[in-house]
Amino acid sequence: MTISLDSIISVLNKIADILLVWLMFYYILKNIKNNVKLTLIFKGVMIMFILKIASDIFNLVTIGWLLEYVLMWGPLAIIIIFQPEIRSVLEQIGRSQLLGRHKVLTVDEREKLTYEIVQAMDYLRKAKIGALIIIERDVSLSDYIEKAKKIYADITSDLLIALFFPNNPMHDGGVIIQGNRISCAGAVFPTSGSDKINKRLGTRHRAALGISEETDCIALIVSEETGRLSIAIKGELFYNLSLDDVRMMLIDELKPKKESELDDEIDEEEIYEENK
Repeated sequence: MTISLDSIISVLNKIADILLVWLMFYYILKNIKNNVKLTLIFKGVMIMFILKIASDIFNLVTIGWLLEYVLMWGPLAIIIIFQPEIRSVLEQIGRSQLLGRHKVLTVDEREKLTYEIVQAMDYLRKAKIGALIIIERDVSLSDYIEKAKKIYADITSDLLIALFFPNNPMHDGGVIIQGNRISCAGAVFPTSGSDKINKRLGTRHRAALGISEETDCIALIVSEETGRLSIAIKGELFYNLSLDDVRMMLIDELKPKKESELDDEIDEEEIYEENK
């Protein structure tokens, strides 16, 4: 049996087609995972599809009819209503991590970064100086850095304090940290429109929550009015934390994913051994 060149090319084309589709879905889902709003939309769409399948199986005519219209016009409504979020995901797909200054920190670098940030936040909270510190992770923050004042300096607590000092023209914006360096100051971020956030909280808290909804960054806040410390991660705001809480959360969140997964497995094994 002879295999022609045309049949080999045809098979290779089909394999390439499948791989490209798989890669497209992989990158879309990967970026959706880092956006809290789009994650909720994706879950809602999946629930709709499951309900539609269930209505077809169990012959639920009314709910099936309603879901049919929802699934028909739903994508158009999602595109119109959530245009900013969709654009954000498409921009993230277009970004390359190699173009940024993100890097995986060593244990010593993570400890130094945590120490300098905590020292600065301790001074700022006592002096009741407002601050917003953003730590970039896997999703690039280059768009926000481009519009801010570039610094690219080694991180120290003294420099962080100076950047947020009231007489500094950049104290109202946020500082972005990439790796173990301060990339910029005076950065402006989208504010969250979430109803869950306390109405008494100001622009810094809403900006921290907003950027944490769109990216996987760590957002640290010092309240100017009360001196209280907060952290926003993955669209969730942890308010009024102690200095030790901030330190422990930073150490945990700055760990590489593989190291965090390994720690979770070790903890599960320890719990299992204790319960035996």
